[in-house]
Amino acid sequence: MKILVDENIPLITVKELILQGYDVMDIRGTDDQGITDEALWQMVQDLQCLLITTDKGFTIHRDEPHHGILIIRLKQPSRQKIHQHVLQALKRHTPKEWPGLMVVMRDAIQSTWKSHAKK
Repeated sequence: MKILVDENIPLITVKELILQGYDVMDIRGTDDQGITDEALWQMVQDLQCLLITTDKGFTIHRDEPHHGILIIRLKQPSRQKIHQHVLQALKRHTPKEWPGLMVVMRDAIQSTWKSHAKK
């Protein structure tokens, strides 16, 4: 499964996802770092990958066709907490489940939405 991580996802998470066999693209340190949310969304769509971010603004795309959105929203985020929540979400949902699925991981609960739009 291809994954694009926003620059707010810890490097320890990127390294762990690669170790687990995921095809991970990290925009941190590239010319694309700091691009607008709209440009990032277009990139994710063009590359056909799951987006992992802490930016709740991407919830506006939940009813559009997409390849998966994972948003980590914690009251007091730390690298370790973000890391744990990402791994937990990827363990709960198989690669086949992610297309059209948006998951918001909070401190104690997880919310999911499944888009019925066709890609």
